[in-house]
Amino acid sequence: MMRLCPFLLLIAASFAADPSSFALWTRSTIGEHEATLMKNVSPDHSSRETLADYGDHRFRLLYRDADGLPEEHDKIVDVVIVHSGEGVLILGGTMNGKKGSATTGEYLGAALTGGESQPLAVGDIVHIPAGIPHRFLVPAGKHITYVLLKFPAKRQ
Repeated sequence: MMRLCPFLLLIAASFAADPSSFALWTRSTIGEHEATLMKNVSPDHSSRETLADYGDHRFRLLYRDADGLPEEHDKIVDVVIVHSGEGVLILGGTMNGKKGSATTGEYLGAALTGGESQPLAVGDIVHIPAGIPHRFLVPAGKHITYVLLKFPAKRQ
């Protein structure tokens, strides 16, 4: 058993370590990913791809061509970086029809009452703290594509 301990510690440390190299997604590269997402839109009018998952944080690319459902994450912070298109982000308020799991802290709703409306355009960056209900609205005939950085909240 003692011989196994250093090996287990090494494995545990490797999961906690930062990646050994950097990652770069250029505007052109994101555009190529976006073109693929636009062709694979699901019935909920969105398409997504994980660009990188580092264990404690991940980068995703999302495309929406209609309103999304309200969502809330008790344990996760979202940072949104708008790549293309336009939309409105509703932040705060009360989530109606809230369903999900207290274990995971992930919830979806049927509607969002109240909250603050923030128009979004290319280049905008939004920090959404854990526990804040939010919803993306997309004008008819338009779309919004954004990079989403997700990481654990310090308060849990």
